[in-house]
Amino acid sequence: MKGFGGGMNMQAMMKQAQAMQEKIMKLQEEVEQQTVEVSVGGDVVRVVANGKGKIISMEISPDIIDPSDPEMLQDIIISAVNEAQEKAAAHTQEQMSKVTGGMKLPGFM
Repeated sequence: MKGFGGGMNMQAMMKQAQAMQEKIMKLQEEVEQQTVEVSVGGDVVRVVANGKGKIISMEISPDIIDPSDPEMLQDIIISAVNEAQEKAAAHTQEQMSKVTGGMKLPGFM
């Protein structure tokens, strides 16, 4: 009886899986150090997130701060944060696909 994968033995599969896991771990560390930047509302709010989607900085133009309309500023901030996190997740997924060959792995962004 031949092994799994058309003749590939279990030891070779385990070695390959371990090599992929090491590449993924290295990539996760690299991606965490990378950042994405998003500007919304005509550049009145700028958000920077790392590869894990954690917001690491935010700039708000004083021109957008209207004490009589805090809801507008809240909406713009929420929009910027969501877009930055989505962009970070997409970037991470793109980088991960390069290592996994497009295979989706549970537990990874």
